[in-house]
Amino acid sequence: MPAHRPVVVAVDGPSGSGKSSVSRAVAARLGAEYLDTGATFRAVCWWCLENDVDLEDRPAVAEAARQLDLELGTDPTGPTVRVQGRLVAEELRTSRVSSAVSAVATNLDVRAELRRRQREVVDAARGGRGVVLEGRDTTTVVTPDADVRVLLVADEDARLRRRARDVHGTDDAAARERTRDEVVRRDRDDSTVSEFSVAADGVVTVDSSALTLEETVDAVLALVLRAVPEALPPGAEPPTSVADRAAQAVAP
Repeated sequence: MPAHRPVVVAVDGPSGSGKSSVSRAVAARLGAEYLDTGATFRAVCWWCLENDVDLEDRPAVAEAARQLDLELGTDPTGPTVRVQGRLVAEELRTSRVSSAVSAVATNLDVRAELRRRQREVVDAARGGRGVVLEGRDTTTVVTPDADVRVLLVADEDARLRRRARDVHGTDDAAARERTRDEVVRRDRDDSTVSEFSVAADGVVTVDSSALTLEETVDAVLALVLRAVPEALPPGAEPPTSVADRAAQAVAP
């Protein structure tokens, strides 16, 4: 039996496509680390909001990003974010941050600084357990050399429902409408500096619109094992035969 080989898996896609849930589950199955690159932008945004840094003052926000004491815990079963030593994972998912983070994510100097930090985490993981990283530009800019690169997409209704459940605990019409700005506007703003709607060369598209979480995880995991058969660690649960819908979701 071939020895286990740690892998780097990059997952990109629009807001609400399921990147975080799927990536964490895939990382856990592979025994790998997990990196939410979007959390780095949210951390800078949160810090600036807390300290009255004007998000439209791009040099000031970029300087805050360079000076920020930011620590990312990469355990997929319980990822953490510390800013200046304070655990802030819950604060980063509030509507206050979600509605403002595009101003940070579209700041090119901030992107350059945070890409540098993200690559440091990936480089360290290459020599260890491997890593599944998710977020904007992961497949094209952060890790274009990843073993597997996936663009995870879903239709607008599915994305609104998922984000509404995450933020408001329900996906009824009112909750979906309250979430629309965070999803649709943020994607529109972020698209000015990042391409996440069309797969680049070598990136495989998975459409999760009609899939359960488990089916989507199996579809991505099947892609990983197709590229690197020895990626699954000893004793780990292999993917079930990918359901017909999951198989159809994987673009050739």
